[in-house]
Amino acid sequence: MAVNIKRPNGTEDILPKDVHKWHTVEKIARETAASFGFSEIRIPTFENTDLFMRSVGETTDVVQKEMYTVKAKETEFTLRPEGTAGTIRTMLQNGLLNEALPQRVYYILSCFRHERPQAGRLREFHQFGLEMAGSKSPLADAEVISLAKTLLDRLELKNIELYINSIGCPTCRAEYHKALRAYFETRKDELCDTCKDRLEKNPMRILDCKSPICQEIGKDAPVILDYLCEECSDHFEKLKKYLTKLNIDFKVNPKIVRGLDYYTKTVFEFVTTEIGAQGTVCGGGRYDGLIEQLGGQHVPALGFAMGIERLLIVMDKQNCDYLEPRKCDIYFATMGDEALEEAMELSKELREYGYFAEYDLMGRGLKAQMKYANKIGAAFTVVLGENELNEGKAKVKNMKNGEETEIRLNDKFTAAFEDIAMNEMMSFLEEETENSPLFSFNDNN
Repeated sequence: MAVNIKRPNGTEDILPKDVHKWHTVEKIARETAASFGFSEIRIPTFENTDLFMRSVGETTDVVQKEMYTVKAKETEFTLRPEGTAGTIRTMLQNGLLNEALPQRVYYILSCFRHERPQAGRLREFHQFGLEMAGSKSPLADAEVISLAKTLLDRLELKNIELYINSIGCPTCRAEYHKALRAYFETRKDELCDTCKDRLEKNPMRILDCKSPICQEIGKDAPVILDYLCEECSDHFEKLKKYLTKLNIDFKVNPKIVRGLDYYTKTVFEFVTTEIGAQGTVCGGGRYDGLIEQLGGQHVPALGFAMGIERLLIVMDKQNCDYLEPRKCDIYFATMGDEALEEAMELSKELREYGYFAEYDLMGRGLKAQMKYANKIGAAFTVVLGENELNEGKAKVKNMKNGEETEIRLNDKFTAAFEDIAMNEMMSFLEEETENSPLFSFNDNN
């Protein structure tokens, strides 16, 4: 019987030739979050299933159809389908909400949902997300949306539109649910089986159904904005005012409800039309009741998540700039065992100073070694043989322009090479565009 060793359907391999793209998004995301006062948090890959049932909502597609749940003896765990629930659980369990508010955290993590794989929708996917807990002000909503917009701008993404909506609080949603039930009741027989069940439990979930028939029926459904209470309406109007002050363009879309039950008041999405049906690259909103729902005190909170795979699809399509992948700084081409041992020692010394140094591990001849150095894009090469060892010096060749600099093979080798590399780096930076966002941060690459 043949053994299946292929990757599971709905997952992707990230190869060395592409990982610098991920590093670009992660680096700029981290630095943008830090500039807004957010700190990184790391949470478990799986949680007790009850956490997601209680927070995400039993009537959502995520809970009903998409969760990966594992039973181990008497315990049931679920691979996280999103980051908010686990992050709020972490904040509660570790007392972060007892510290100075607002608490601001961000994360980069993998999530798991059993969906039909397609472009921009995977069963294992990755998110950059953040949560802010403690502020009920619409200023916080504007701040979080501004952070998302700043990140998208720094990634140089274009043709991304911001849509906002308010889905109210439990008070005004109760009246809205009555109106929705009355509307959908007249066409109940046409709804999918899942939505027939949702009609009584949570009719707003029908608006988020992926069935084309349910989507068509929902086009003329009542909109939540007509049912907002005074507080929710005032919150939404102030948010629009603050976004305008920040010069952030937006459109009100009363059909946005988001796919998770914990949302209240503000919901928003950044959407592109350039990657087909899966055009939402960022989604989020406010969830003022979630912390209390999970056993804490009433603490208002909000956040968002960005799908990294979708961001990369758009960046590739728009030919956005990426940070250059790390390449070999210096390659030692050697002839003979003594030269190889010298290259090994020099490489060790250079690496301790942070340089990327290589020497031959394959037993290649000199010509093949030089071809290899060129293939891997080595910035400099040094040929070491009997003559170089006897004279105690060698030539460092700049592979870009062919210039050679003689350098002594002693305890000052690293310092001398550092001068050569620094001069080359300064020349490189002078050629770069000053306004490029990839050179506006402290780059440790």
